[in-house]
Amino acid sequence: MEGERTAPAPTRRRLLQGAALATVPLALFSGTPASAQSGTGARPGAGAGRRPGGRPGPDVDPRAVEYPSLDWQPASASNYTRSTRPSAYPVDFVVVHVTQETYADTLSIFRNPDKQVSAHYVVRSSDGHVAQCVREADIAWHAGNWDYNTRSIGIEHEGWVDRPEYFTDAMYEQSARLTAAICATYGIPKDREHIIAHHEVPGSDHTDPGPLWDWTRYIRLVNFV
Repeated sequence: MEGERTAPAPTRRRLLQGAALATVPLALFSGTPASAQSGTGARPGAGAGRRPGGRPGPDVDPRAVEYPSLDWQPASASNYTRSTRPSAYPVDFVVVHVTQETYADTLSIFRNPDKQVSAHYVVRSSDGHVAQCVREADIAWHAGNWDYNTRSIGIEHEGWVDRPEYFTDAMYEQSARLTAAICATYGIPKDREHIIAHHEVPGSDHTDPGPLWDWTRYIRLVNFV
C-alpha cells in the first residue's frame, strides 16, 4: 500500500468557462441507496497525491452531491482538497481504481482522517451500488499525482486485481453509467485516452485495475448505456 505522495503544484491554474455542473437524471442509476457498512482496514489501492500545503474543506452537505440517487458517504475533510472545479481546474480524466479492500473497509478508510486518501466514488461488487465520498468540485486524493488529481474524477471498485469474480456485471454496468454521466458533464471523450487506469497515471507504482479488468467491455458500456 502506498503512503502519501506529493507532487509540485501546477505553476498556473487553467480556467474553464462555464463553471455550472450539469445534473444527471436519477434513472441512470437503478440501485437503491443503502447505508454503508462499517469496517476497518488498510489503505485501498489509491495514492494520495496531496497538494503540498493543501487545506481540506469541511464535510459537505449531502444535498450538494451531483447525483442525489447515490449514497452519500463523505470522506473525512482531512482526506481531500476543497476546490471549485471545473472553474479552478478543468476535469479531463476519469481514473479507474480497484480498492484491494472490501467496499465497507474502503468507506471506513476514507472516513479516517489519518489515511490521507479518498476517491470521489466507490462501486460495490455485489450489486453495483455506488457511494459518493467527495464532491466532484473538490479534489480527491486518489491518483498519486497532484496534477492528475486536480484534473480527474476517481472511481474505486470493490475487489482485488487478481480476483475477477469481483468484477460483476452489475459493477461494470453501474460504473459505466456513472462514467458516462461524468463524461457528459465535463465534455470528456469516452475513450481510453481519457478514461484511464490508475497504473497509467504518471509516477504511479500501482497495478490496478489490473490485467483482468475488461477494458473493451467497459468502454463499450460507457458509450452505449
